[in-house]
Amino acid sequence: MAIPHAKPGEVIDVRPLETRLKERVTTTLIKTDALEVLRLVIPAGTRIARHQVPGEITVQCLEGQVVFDAGGTDRDLAAGDMLFLDGGTPHALDAVKDSSVLVTILLHHKPTAP
Repeated sequence: MAIPHAKPGEVIDVRPLETRLKERVTTTLIKTDALEVLRLVIPAGTRIARHQVPGEITVQCLEGQVVFDAGGTDRDLAAGDMLFLDGGTPHALDAVKDSSVLVTILLHHKPTAP
């Protein structure tokens, strides 16, 4: 059974989960050939190991606090903070508090018409 993703024009609620945070899990909100948007739900003390993706990414902390290792430099992200990375940049994440993070990944560029 396929996981439902948002359809074009559909409104997606990315407000903080607050008291519901502990009962929610990571969800892929949008998945197309060129774009993926995920809401990561990360309990305090959890580490997402160093990895990289080919396309550019943005990471926006919706609630909580995380330490984002971007290319070997730690960046503290709290609610409302956003980070941009070039494709191929190694990164990892440590949740300092129970957190939810919105991650946007550009999977590949669509060719433009001449």
